[in-house]
Amino acid sequence: MSAVDKAFHGLRRMISSGRLGAGQRFPPEGDLCEELGVSRGSLREAVRMLAALGAVEARHGSGTFVSQLRPEDLLGRLSLTVELLPLDGLLELFEIRRVLEAHVMAQAAARITSASLEVLYGYLETIEASDDPAEFADYDHRFHAEIARIGGSPSMEALLTVFRSRSRHYRVFALPEGPEFKRAGDEDHRAIVTALANRDPAAAASAAAAHIARSERWLNACRPPVTEEAVDEQPNELD
Repeated sequence: MSAVDKAFHGLRRMISSGRLGAGQRFPPEGDLCEELGVSRGSLREAVRMLAALGAVEARHGSGTFVSQLRPEDLLGRLSLTVELLPLDGLLELFEIRRVLEAHVMAQAAARITSASLEVLYGYLETIEASDDPAEFADYDHRFHAEIARIGGSPSMEALLTVFRSRSRHYRVFALPEGPEFKRAGDEDHRAIVTALANRDPAAAASAAAAHIARSERWLNACRPPVTEEAVDEQPNELD
């Protein structure tokens, strides 16, 4: 084990055990180095690694503190690794997504209010009428984020956002099959909103699972390229 790994795992154990609690300031650097048996350079690199994971934060002039350790914040940092997945790795995640999206959709059907339903209908109308990829991307994201907000906990919202984020880099509208995908996606969205409007959890879960499965099939069949331009400029073209 390298010195950096030793420092990283030592700090991780201090946090996970509760010895260093949420919001607590780290002990002096020299004390930590002595306890962990590492140099200051190794310790600082370990702290940077924990900061990238959202577990700690440096406050200028005050020192290093454990973050609030909110599950949704830490889960959101999974995007750092999910973004590295190639297409085949991404496709493996769709099985997890089908389960989670169906669960959230069922919960949303049981909890949805008239006001939230009106918001979703507004998003749906814009999605169906749009032939502009950027506009579709924006409202498709809003549509799914609103359902996740209604039906899931903050942690579930964060996890689903991570799972969707990698898919957003694939520019399906640039493919010859783009219009067909758009039509099929519109039908899926309409089925989802209908199930939610009927307050039918089973139908909502089924519609969500079918929607994710369809996206998986299209992505696997078309295997569109991903480019830096797609990452930077197309926030979401595939659910």
